[in-house]
Amino acid sequence: MNDFDHLDLDGRLLQLLWVVYEEGSVTRAAQRLGVTQSAVSHGLDKLRAIAGDALFVKSGRGIAPTAMAGVLAERARGLLDDLRHFTLAAGFEPSRLNMSLTVAANDLQRDVLLPGLLRRLRAQAPGVSLHVIPSGAPTPAVLREQHCDLLITPRPPLGDDIYQKRLFEDSYCIFHDAAQCIAPASMKAYRAAEHVTVLYEPRRMLDIDEWMLRKGVQRRFVATVPGMAALGAMLHGGPWVATAPSLLALGALRGLATAPVPLETPSMPMYMVWHQRHQDDPVHRWLRGHVADVAQQQGQVRYTAANQGE
Repeated sequence: MNDFDHLDLDGRLLQLLWVVYEEGSVTRAAQRLGVTQSAVSHGLDKLRAIAGDALFVKSGRGIAPTAMAGVLAERARGLLDDLRHFTLAAGFEPSRLNMSLTVAANDLQRDVLLPGLLRRLRAQAPGVSLHVIPSGAPTPAVLREQHCDLLITPRPPLGDDIYQKRLFEDSYCIFHDAAQCIAPASMKAYRAAEHVTVLYEPRRMLDIDEWMLRKGVQRRFVATVPGMAALGAMLHGGPWVATAPSLLALGALRGLATAPVPLETPSMPMYMVWHQRHQDDPVHRWLRGHVADVAQQQGQVRYTAANQGE
């Protein structure tokens, strides 16, 4: 190391290190922290002097962490959690929070839950920002390695140190462009139709697609896309169909026609998932409570809309 006193470190420097590590960009880190790029660069210079390491080096259009930066960033995240617990020891007050919360979510849960969550968080805690990252096909490492505070997914990863809570269930329907095709109303028409679906990396199918394979329902896929949001661009203007969660009609697939699937399909559950280190954290309990409330409100809206449509 060097002759710098460890007391030269503070919470803001630790947060800056973690955010730059997560974002891989000084520009994005500055935007997320709400400071100038020069302030981030100055903070990195101070950290480099303290660590005696370059920490981040140029890589393409962004920056890449050194091995030392990876080790220090993980330690910084743990210290930030400790600092948060220290400041909350005298009592939790949301309005005093000044932090970023990271939620991993894919297209459906991002569009349906997170706008309402952001409004709630900002109303109670103006100093809190919400950082949303894609969850893809999540593994326990996403939570164990502290890439996010909370994961929202229909496929919760399993582990003795992983906690989960069921938020809601959604049904599947057929999405299509009504100006280009008629939705298949029979199994024969459904099998004969040309389908588009989602295939997450590394080649992880949707639950509904796996279920249909097990049931022997063979379909012809003309395209696969990496996320739900990409289905809309494929379906608009084309004679193809997609079988997907109905709640996508409120977000990514808004504007497309919907129709029932011509066979009884299982529902799609949605969970919020977190690591055991957050179980008793007052900030995390507060966050989880708001997520649950938003999910409940969304369910009430869907129930009302369904009754009005009868």
